[in-house]
Amino acid sequence: MDLKDIQNLIKFVAKSGASEVKLETDDVKITIKTGHDTETTYVQQVPVSAPMQQMAPVQAAPAQEAPVAPTDTASADQDSKYITVKSPIIGTFYRKPSPDKPVFVEVGNTINEGDVLCVIEAMKLFNEIESEVSGKIIKVLVDDSSPVEFDQPLFLVDPS
Repeated sequence: MDLKDIQNLIKFVAKSGASEVKLETDDVKITIKTGHDTETTYVQQVPVSAPMQQMAPVQAAPAQEAPVAPTDTASADQDSKYITVKSPIIGTFYRKPSPDKPVFVEVGNTINEGDVLCVIEAMKLFNEIESEVSGKIIKVLVDDSSPVEFDQPLFLVDPS
């Protein structure tokens, strides 16, 4: 693993919102802990025949917050009556169980508590995301095969 891979990993972890990530391979151990202002990365090179050596911490630049776009209050009031189904994990969002199968839910479908809405792939595992509410799908907020973050809105559901 080279320095560029480590820097990309630090950026990914900072964007994901995770507080700590550990990665271990045969020759490298990496721990990334995010704080309020900085991320600290510890990298250990593990030679096969020599004892482990710890390198000095690498300080990364603080994550930049994206500018917040002004929102339309009328659409915010309209959306407030809907329930937002959010992602419980980080991964890749899929609307259907496999490429040759139909999507789990379409806009306008009526769903019940426990119905599968989508799957999120995380670390080669496909996790079915079930509805915690009954209602009607108003909007799908994520494109198929897109990466999603923890607590990212996926669907709007009208509970009435």
